[in-house]
Formats: sequence, C-alpha cells, structure tokens
Amino acid sequence: MVFGLGRKAKKEQAAEPDELSAEAETAEEAVDSSGRRKNGPFDESEISSRDGYVDLGALLITPSEGLQLRLEVEEATQRVVAVTLDLNGSSLQLQAFAAPKSEGLWDEIREQIGQSVGVQGGQVEEVEGTFGTELVAKLPAGLPDGSQGYRVARFIGVDGPRWFLRGVLGGAAALERPAAEPLEALFRQVVVIRGDSPMPPRDLLQLRLPKDATTTPPPAAPALQEPERGPEITQIG
Repeated sequence: MVFGLGRKAKKEQAAEPDELSAEAETAEEAVDSSGRRKNGPFDESEISSRDGYVDLGALLITPSEGLQLRLEVEEATQRVVAVTLDLNGSSLQLQAFAAPKSEGLWDEIREQIGQSVGVQGGQVEEVEGTFGTELVAKLPAGLPDGSQGYRVARFIGVDGPRWFLRGVLGGAAALERPAAEPLEALFRQVVVIRGDSPMPPRDLLQLRLPKDATTTPPPAAPALQEPERGPEITQIG
C-alpha cells in the first residue's frame, strides 16, 4: 500500500524537539554513543507536539516533497510490520522494537545479521557512518542477463530509551553516501512512540495506517494491491 506524502498534504511543519533545560543537559543525557538525543531520531518525550508529522502509531514521520510510504503487512496476522520510505529512487525501511531499559540491542543485532548473511553466502562489512557503526551487506543475486551479482543493503540502527530503531537503506542510497543523505535526514527526524506498556525486548512496536493518508496504486498496477510482508531483522529486503 503506497501513500504519497508531499508537504502539501501536511500544512503544519514538524515540531522541533524541545530545548533541553540546563539542569537536564548533562553529558550522559544529551549525547549517547550515536548523538541521538541531540540529533535524532527522537523519543516522544523530546518533542513538544505531534502536529505536522505523519502518525503511523509507533513512528512519526516528517513529510517531504516526493516521499512515498509503503506499509508492509504480515500475511498471517495482517499486522503492519514495517514502513518503507521511497524517495528519489532509493528506499529506507523502518522498524521499531521494544528494548531493555539498561542496554541497547544494536550490537547484538549486528552480529546476528552478519551471521545470517554469511549463511546465505553473502558478505558483511562494519563501517563507521552517520549513525555510528553500520553494516553494509552483500548477498548473491542473479542479474537480468543470467550472470551472478550482488544486491546491497546498508543497515543502520539507533538505541533509544526502551526502544531500538532499525533502518535498511536500499537502491543508490545503499551504495552512495550523497544519494543516502535525504533519507538519512528523514531517519534523523523520526520520532518513536514507545508507550508505557511492558513489552519483551525485540517485540515490534505497533504500526498502523495514518488516518488521513492519500492512497495511490503502485506503478503499473491497475488497482490498489495488498502490501507484502516486509523483511525480518535478519533478511535483506
């Protein structure tokens, strides 16, 4: 299911994160290992209003000219398991998970992704990027001419307060840093709504259809099609 999200659909601009008080802005609180609290992605407690965002339940997304969202649904349960941002020929898939209060998930998840890609005959490389340590994964894939090539995905992850946000960049954004910059900027502006309910670590935070979305069929499709299941955390999508 595809949603067009130009800024005309949302007249209000996304709210700026609250300025931290001098008392709260300690080194420990203001900057974590990825600089998240100062630079995003943000926790719900760090913004003053939800106005101007596209509300997907667990995630708030900032509209951008030309941006389209695809909600990916698990066939067995019909629940939304991921949202993919399509912009300028590149993509960014987002999933948010519950996490322990005392520690993050990204270090452990990177190791598991690497093991999964290796089992499938692929390769992974850890690199230092915009959001700290990232993974660039290459998986064998057949090319249109019958030869063997690779498909590439770039995994980024940020640990927040009791949540973990994972992004997977695809298309040119997985290969070229300049092509990734618009989607990286959108990733920084994401707001995660963790909620107060107890949840086991790694449980997906619930996503939902935005109330005022404008739906359009996928390119070359005669009618609106049901979304397909999105990739799991150890798969390349």
